[in-house]
Amino acid sequence: MHYHLSTIPALLRTPAGRIQLAAGLHYRIWPVLSRLAALHRQILTRGTRIVAVVGSLGKSTTTRAVATALGAPLRHDFSYNCFSGVAQAVLRIRPGQSHAVIEVGINKRGQMASYAHVVRPNLVVVTSIGSEHHSSLGSLEVTRHEKADMVRALAENGVAVLNGDDPNVLWMRSQTRARIVTFGFGDANEVRANNVRLDWPHGTRFTLHAGNESYEMTVRLLGRHMIYPILAAVAAARAEGLPLDQTLALLQELPPTPGRLEPLALPNNIWILRDDTKSSHETLYAALDVLAQIPASRRLVALGEISEPLGASGPSYRAIGERLAGIVSCAVIIGTRRSFRAYAGGAVDGGLARSALIYGGHSILTATDLLREQLRPGDVLLIKGRYEQHLCRISLLLMGRVVRCDIDCCRIKKTNCSACPMLERGWQHQPPIT
Repeated sequence: MHYHLSTIPALLRTPAGRIQLAAGLHYRIWPVLSRLAALHRQILTRGTRIVAVVGSLGKSTTTRAVATALGAPLRHDFSYNCFSGVAQAVLRIRPGQSHAVIEVGINKRGQMASYAHVVRPNLVVVTSIGSEHHSSLGSLEVTRHEKADMVRALAENGVAVLNGDDPNVLWMRSQTRARIVTFGFGDANEVRANNVRLDWPHGTRFTLHAGNESYEMTVRLLGRHMIYPILAAVAAARAEGLPLDQTLALLQELPPTPGRLEPLALPNNIWILRDDTKSSHETLYAALDVLAQIPASRRLVALGEISEPLGASGPSYRAIGERLAGIVSCAVIIGTRRSFRAYAGGAVDGGLARSALIYGGHSILTATDLLREQLRPGDVLLIKGRYEQHLCRISLLLMGRVVRCDIDCCRIKKTNCSACPMLERGWQHQPPIT
């Protein structure tokens, strides 16, 4: 977050601007906070077992699951997973605290090594290596190499908890002398799952295998890919020697992470499935897979733009559009006309009627009005888009909140829309902060 001095007066004129300005200052104090955090870790909390959660996708839910399983403190408000956010997570650890779980994210080369120096993890959980950093890191090989710096920081008596179904994660076992524990659906994993069934809207059922033991599990998270955080948490708890029965009981009560396949009930048996935090290829297909399994009168989607298309954007959008065709009765597209045409081209090729594809433009308010015209009792609506579009405002409107903020791109990350002071105020008399 780099602001020219001339923009500061404009930022100070609105509550959201002041939040963004504070976030910019927060970003800049990393050099100081990182040194304080490193000292705090080495002197006051050296006895605390720290779990670092890294990866391209699934970090937030995995962090919540691991913290739940280990009985570690868990922040429920929004917090950064990079720069000063990492330092503050370390500084929040109390002397004598048994465990702490810290989510760590990167978007440039060299960042993970500096975070690892501050965190000094005892365990590292690696969720996945995916396309999320395609534009900044360039390839999966570079992404895995950078994220592996946290695994390389493990001492020989540390533990690397790796997604054994992801070859780019499993590659990291060659980067450390620490003990390796794997999780996933493959038979070779130490903690694994099979027989997965969606139990809409309550959660997901599956059979858990941990070592030589098997358990029938029901969790509140939705979908096959949301079982990975549960498996990672079980693997971490077993590595720490915690009773498995206690771990499973805690994990069965873990609610969905807000904005990550979160079901919300509306009147007339209409359901919203919020998945509006990320929109990479992997998360798009995963969300659509879950939607396809939901028993509903009709399935609809409010769909934003792909966050980081791989290669040319047109084929990526058309492929998603074609996937839509076999699942939804209606799609409202929010974004550019170019993305709408690409989505629509793929959907029509897949067999969806052209009349079922509606262009919502850049306006959240317009898109929501269009959705209201379409929704009927018994419908399920998936809301899916990249973070900067803040499609969560659609669900807030449908649930009765006053929403006057209608900007098409917002990069404020220090708060979420439901708590943003500009949600009801709007930007009619102020320029938006982008």
